[in-house]
Amino acid sequence: MSLKHQLDEIDLKILDIISRNARMPFKDVAAECGISRAAVHQRVNRLIEMEVIIGSGYQIDPKKVDYHTCTYIGIFLDKGGIYETVAEKLRLIPEVVECHYTTGQYAIFAKVYARNNEHLKQILSENIQKIPGVTSTETFISLEETFKREVPII
Repeated sequence: MSLKHQLDEIDLKILDIISRNARMPFKDVAAECGISRAAVHQRVNRLIEMEVIIGSGYQIDPKKVDYHTCTYIGIFLDKGGIYETVAEKLRLIPEVVECHYTTGQYAIFAKVYARNNEHLKQILSENIQKIPGVTSTETFISLEETFKREVPII
């Protein structure tokens, strides 16, 4: 049975609301769901324990903190079996914000933020391309993030 089948309509409604506005007070979520604030709090805690909700915090606009270049990097490995080792090395590079083990021509697809193109070149040549087992990289600079959203809940 999938996890979604373990969630009732109120759980799904709470997830839908907080995925659109994580800062909405529980009293407002409760009013929209027709339940008490305490019930919302208990359900959110249960969803956290079930690892349905996997993070919290604020999203920061990278440009406001001087990271102007968003890049996706396809990483080729000499063999797929070293993915976990390479991923751990990538985790040590603060500018690498996402890392995915993928099908297709790249073994790894990573999202990287750099201050500018010179900084990106440094990250590539001094960090990523020096990881043992990385044979080459292909870089895609994002010109603009048109939108970003969570998966649909309801």
